Amino acid sequence: MPAKNDHYSSRFPDVDLKVFTISESLRRHLYIFKTTTGVFSKNKIDLGTKILIKHMHIPKEPSVLLDLGCGYGPIGIVLAYESPQSKVYFIEFNKRAIWCVKENIKINLPYSQDRLFVLDGDYFKALKNRNIEFDGIYMNPPVRQGRDKFLNLFDEIPNYLKRGGFFEFVLRRKMGAEYVFNYLNQNFNNNNVIIKIKRSGYWVFHYSLSKN
Repeated sequence: MPAKNDHYSSRFPDVDLKVFTISESLRRHLYIFKTTTGVFSKNKIDLGTKILIKHMHIPKEPSVLLDLGCGYGPIGIVLAYESPQSKVYFIEFNKRAIWCVKENIKINLPYSQDRLFVLDGDYFKALKNRNIEFDGIYMNPPVRQGRDKFLNLFDEIPNYLKRGGFFEFVLRRKMGAEYVFNYLNQNFNNNNVIIKIKRSGYWVFHYSLSKN
């Protein structure tokens, strides 16, 4: 009998379905999240995501924002709560996580669903045939699945950011944060890549697209 595939990066996790409810205080607001088996960090929001949420830049003006590889949606839901005039997109590949993020929008932002959009697909492939540019893109990348796939995103990012837009993400130092920082400085304008903060072994990156 083939082994079950319960990894969160699977399209259809092959593991018995169990639904959980967790609560987290993020940026001084209490959120309730539905999670399931087969999604990332089902029992609690992982530390890297918490650090990114705490330190991520949220535009004060109405914006178009993206939670890329959103899982069950904590980053995007916080963005939507903190920036009530913004449109927020969620992109996810895991079918169970997609169900979770839709449920979590209903729970946490029941009156904001007309400005929140959940897209099904593998990263930017979900935006095919959609003419959308973002003011900000946010991500806790699954680098355990391969650092190269994540780094390849930087060739695509400019196609989806407005001029002056930015990409913020979090990486664990032990999972190659320093390597990624050096790679970006060698391959992109180093004025566009900064480390916002180093906290508890995690680095929060800010990559900005030049306004010129």
